Amino acid sequence: MSKFAWAFGALALALFVPSLSIAASDAEFAEIREQIRALKENYEARIQALEQRLKAAEASKTAETATAPPPAPLPASSSSAGISAFNPAISAVLQGTYAHLSQDPNKYAISGFALAPDTSPGKRGFSLGESELAISANVDHLFAGNLIVSLTPENTVSVEEAYGIYTAAPYGLVPKFGRFFSGLGYMNEQHQHAWDFVDAPLAYQAFLDTQYANDGLQVKWVAPIDQFLEFGAEVGNGENFPGTAQNKNGVGSGVIYAHTGGDIGASHSWRAGISYLQTRARDRGDAQIDFAGNNAQLAFSGTSHVAVADFVWKYAPNGNAMQTNFKLQGEYVWRRENGELTYDADGALGLTQTSGYMSRQTGWYLQGVYQFMPYWRAGARYDRLDPGHIDYGANASFLAAPAFHPERYTLMLDYTPSEFSRIRLQLAQSKTQAGVTDNQLFLQYILTMGAHGAHKF
Repeated sequence: MSKFAWAFGALALALFVPSLSIAASDAEFAEIREQIRALKENYEARIQALEQRLKAAEASKTAETATAPPPAPLPASSSSAGISAFNPAISAVLQGTYAHLSQDPNKYAISGFALAPDTSPGKRGFSLGESELAISANVDHLFAGNLIVSLTPENTVSVEEAYGIYTAAPYGLVPKFGRFFSGLGYMNEQHQHAWDFVDAPLAYQAFLDTQYANDGLQVKWVAPIDQFLEFGAEVGNGENFPGTAQNKNGVGSGVIYAHTGGDIGASHSWRAGISYLQTRARDRGDAQIDFAGNNAQLAFSGTSHVAVADFVWKYAPNGNAMQTNFKLQGEYVWRRENGELTYDADGALGLTQTSGYMSRQTGWYLQGVYQFMPYWRAGARYDRLDPGHIDYGANASFLAAPAFHPERYTLMLDYTPSEFSRIRLQLAQSKTQAGVTDNQLFLQYILTMGAHGAHKF
């Protein structure tokens, strides 16, 4: 009994002692809880103050936005504004050729046709081709500009094109002013490096000095319909062949044209057009062998009328031109000239004479280019000129009316590993003078650097 009482007392003492410790800890807990409550109240007050400041700031910002004027709209972009909206797009095109010609290019002529002085197939052997440096950009929200400088193999520099475009004209009009390649025909607007052959067709050489440029004003308009329908008109100084410098006020030449085209299904597209040029020449020089065998100097003064009908058809299976495609292209050119012709213009023969003159001449070409696998194309072209009818007037006693029809056969093969480079091999048999055949071989490279715009259709 005593053992049980002892054990009970020990258990009661053990239970009582912790209770004293717990009682002491409750006071400490109460103090800690009070401190936590005070911290919470303090932080809640600070958070509420910060929230009030944030609401006030947001309300002030909303009021400023509502009263501020709207920002000025950015100028509308235009396809004619160039590749870059802010910085000029700069590009360069490098070309070179190796030419093997069986006839002396310095004696190049097209029988029965007056040519500009620099018309020829080019140099024999290796030579630098025509290279280009181009700069284009937006000027502001109203104008865009384009400058193309040509570097010739003869180490001369010329301005090929330098024009501005007014981009804010109404009714879809596109005015262009400065120096530019005319919209005459199909190939005329294309730069030489975009051609499918090394050289221009004979009709372009005989009637347009390879390419007709204008210093003046051009206006184009595309009808707002599904089918492509374009009208254009140009006025210029008329100084380029077949015209000459006039040294007078006013307009020296005029060009009008209309083009139409469209798609036929998913695989075919086409374009056709007619164009007309009128210009004047004053003492335009030429040379012709007379009845006595003399190389007589001639000078024409009068009006030149040139008309062009062009057509191009393109085929790409299901619209995918990456694998295979085909292009058929042709132009027919007609020229009529009326005025006066001076025989022995330099007086070297002592037989100088001026008489009435009239001529009607034509020429055409047809070419096809087939991409038979990616990167590789083959093409063929045929050119022909018709001397037509020439009335020399009183000078018929010295000069014979031409009867020879110049022609040329051309084959080409090119490799285009990318849109920036092309290597081309071209073979041609040129018969531009009676009894003379020029067998020609050209090897050409074309390298494009920088931001270069897409070519026309």
